[in-house]
Amino acid sequence: MSQRLPLRRILVLDDFGEAAAASADWSGLPVAFLHRHLSPDELAEAAAEADALVLIRERTAFPASLIERLPALRLIVTTGQRNRVLDLDACVARGIAVCGTPSLASPTVELTWGLILGLARQIPWQEQRLRKGQWQSGAGLGLEDATLGILGLGRIGAGVAAIGRAFGMRLLAWSPNMTEEKAAAAGATLATKESLLAAADIVTLHLGLGPATRGIIGAAELALMQPGALLVNTARGPLVDQAALIAALRSGRLGGAAIDTHEPEPMAVDDPIREAPATILTPHLGYVTRQNFRRYFEGTVECLRAWNAGQPLPRPMNAVAQAF
Repeated sequence: MSQRLPLRRILVLDDFGEAAAASADWSGLPVAFLHRHLSPDELAEAAAEADALVLIRERTAFPASLIERLPALRLIVTTGQRNRVLDLDACVARGIAVCGTPSLASPTVELTWGLILGLARQIPWQEQRLRKGQWQSGAGLGLEDATLGILGLGRIGAGVAAIGRAFGMRLLAWSPNMTEEKAAAAGATLATKESLLAAADIVTLHLGLGPATRGIIGAAELALMQPGALLVNTARGPLVDQAALIAALRSGRLGGAAIDTHEPEPMAVDDPIREAPATILTPHLGYVTRQNFRRYFEGTVECLRAWNAGQPLPRPMNAVAQAF
């Protein structure tokens, strides 16, 4: 086993809610918590002497161009077991070990259903009217016998499907690689993307982001949806063409949208989605629960302590980490 010098400077990046310190026992570790999102130039300066970084999900992109500016870096721990904005090949080329942490799927499933219920029963708008001294206006959508279209049936999509079944909903599912067997295992019927969009009262997105899925819901797809249908995105902001979404909301064709993920993050102050009608916007809360943060940061500390003790690194994500 290779010899490793103890870590001298550990930075936890993008700790917006200042939750990391209280989520694990960091005692004895030379760790600092950064609560503000940094630009690449700011990060290169702040982390110039850091030999370990902790990434909270995909809040900061780590391309090769940034990794090359961090000469002391030897270890990255990213919360969860997947980080699409971290260049693992560049880490291997530099000899930087990358490890992941345990995580829960249930927090995003729960938030998805909070957003579905908020949209379907118009909870935010009815609550605002009540506070202004007004009473009921319009009628919401009941979920029993309504059609839920689920794009993506991974851990989160399958969890969403299970709750949809409990509400007595009809479930349709699609993804680029979906099979009838996988859909049936989740209690759903396999559909084409077009037929799902045309039939669903509510469409919820649970796809990964890549070249094939970026903008997978655009103007043409939104036009297929039923007048008054609802869209929920707790997966990745760029899955949806935002300009097309805003146009559909302003025209009134789309009944409402709930969006938890955005590009960039944090959301720009002048982002036009802030002014779109019939929207529920949340600041990427899908995975943000006390229980999930304990999983993240206890797993992080486990990896940092294993490094300092010269032990095998848990949950290696690249060849460098596997070598230890």
